Amino acid sequence: MPHTLHDTPGITIHDLAARLHGLPPSLGPVRLIAVDGHAGSGKSTFAGRLAHALGGAPMLHLDDIASHERLFSWTDRIMTQVIEPLTRGESAHYTPYDWRARAFGAPRPLPAAPVVLIEGVGAGRRALRPYLARLLWMEVPREESWARGRQRDGTEQREFWDGWVAAERAHFAEDPSRPHADLLVLQRPEGYEVLPGPARTPEAGPDVTLGDGPSRMW
Repeated sequence: MPHTLHDTPGITIHDLAARLHGLPPSLGPVRLIAVDGHAGSGKSTFAGRLAHALGGAPMLHLDDIASHERLFSWTDRIMTQVIEPLTRGESAHYTPYDWRARAFGAPRPLPAAPVVLIEGVGAGRRALRPYLARLLWMEVPREESWARGRQRDGTEQREFWDGWVAAERAHFAEDPSRPHADLLVLQRPEGYEVLPGPARTPEAGPDVTLGDGPSRMW
């Protein structure tokens, strides 16, 4: 059953956090919020700020779930290690992947908090959408996102990025997230702006502008 969030102009990130916290639980006692977008689109930064506004909400980075061998074929891992325990109201324990050692590490806890964030490419995939209270999409064109990511990671990651881009194209061609996004997140010079996403109905409310004021960014 879809949840309705009525938005108002001038909302701050703390207002958005409060509204997300006020949604009905979507996974056991948890309101699961996904932040998806192309690699390099700023998901981690935005999700980190949102988690902080939520009072330190637990966050799962999908970089810890994916691996070199399974860039996008990790649905079984997240279902077993994260979704199923949270559904029961239990803390999840996932084994984070070390991209340098190419090995999974010791289990790491993810509490069944009132709000839990999942950020990463594919967070809004078909298998996860039934468990989401909200799906947010970083509205940055893929070529711009990939250019940012390549610049961030440097030339030593060039070969990896070539393979990643092909894999990401294939994933979103088969299982796109953006058409199902409740909210679109745009980064402006003065801060973030959040707009209703493709999954929202016209009557859901006006655009949402997020920021702490005209001269400050959050």
